[in-house]
Amino acid sequence: MTGFSVAGRQFRTQADYNAALRDQAQIDAIKAKVNMEQPGEVIKLSADLQAGKYHFTTMVGNDFDDEIYELAEKYKKQGYTKDSKIKVSKKKQKQKQKNIEKKNDQKQPAKVSLEDYDERMQQEIKAVLNQKEKRRKLTVVLCAVIALACFGYYGVYYYFADRTQMNYEQLSDLKGSNISNSSQGVTIHYTEEEDIELTVLKEYETLYNKNKSLIGWLKIDDTNIDYPVMQTSNNEYYLDHNYNQEYDKNGSLFLDKDCDVVKRNTNLIIYGHHMKSGKMFGNLNKYSSESYYKEHSTIQFDSIYEKGTYQIMYVFRSRIYNEDEIVFKYYQFIDAASEKEFNSNMQEMAALSLYDTGVTASYGDELLTLSTCDNSEEDGRFVVVAKRIE
Repeated sequence: MTGFSVAGRQFRTQADYNAALRDQAQIDAIKAKVNMEQPGEVIKLSADLQAGKYHFTTMVGNDFDDEIYELAEKYKKQGYTKDSKIKVSKKKQKQKQKNIEKKNDQKQPAKVSLEDYDERMQQEIKAVLNQKEKRRKLTVVLCAVIALACFGYYGVYYYFADRTQMNYEQLSDLKGSNISNSSQGVTIHYTEEEDIELTVLKEYETLYNKNKSLIGWLKIDDTNIDYPVMQTSNNEYYLDHNYNQEYDKNGSLFLDKDCDVVKRNTNLIIYGHHMKSGKMFGNLNKYSSESYYKEHSTIQFDSIYEKGTYQIMYVFRSRIYNEDEIVFKYYQFIDAASEKEFNSNMQEMAALSLYDTGVTASYGDELLTLSTCDNSEEDGRFVVVAKRIE
């Protein structure tokens, strides 16, 4: 592991480290304007965080969010509201005033002027003062640059957030619109070597023609998860690009590069960011509650070629392990070579599951896995696994 550390958290890559530094800068700016000793301000800050006023992208931000939430809940239990302020008692005010007066009454040391020193000492003093003044000016300039950079970052972040929301609302409208009005539909050859013709579903024709990386659409009823799913030859591009192939911190939902919706794998894995705003898989961890699962027990995942409905089986937390660690790695479970291997993976996931859904799978069933980041541990992941029922 590399030595990228911010606020006690370790990060593997330079990009993650830089993102953590940006989160820390935003946290410092928040702390500078919010009095953490005032219950009302803390409760209001917690509400702002929950409403998505501030956006973090790493575990550093998530830790701060949790810290403020817990502190706000503590104040609420004590009867405080967002309008509450702790007032200093009159007794403390009087004592404070006495201390000030006592300090003022103390004998002040005699003032010393520059002329009291010899010429050589005066030159040395002036040199030191000039050096301090230069440092002060440099500090002011650096602070101004940092402040401008922070404001610029926040502005860009909110711009991307607003743009993302607008873009996906437009994409939702395009789904099924079939603006192309193509009578023959869209036909794709599977590979140059294999002459397999695939027909794109009518409702995804328009979207597919706009971006050939579209592989399907994921929707969970009564949630904000209603997004296109992309796929490329790597698992990097759509970490920070949207459907329109523009740079976007929210990224996109994307299917693992090794998955194949045509020559169907045992398990299709879809990844998405856990955004504090709730976008992408920001609300996926609500499945940690069994009552939430019971209200949202099915997932709709259509490939661009066929529709599919899935029943949730397992909900668990895991993490990304080192290559040499011998342990169940859900993100490597794409194809089961045998029934024994399939059953072994099912047992591993059942053991990790936060609760028993009563749903099981048999060798030959088609599975779907949704994966996002989780701040419960370093490199943590929150995972939902379902099997196809339609």
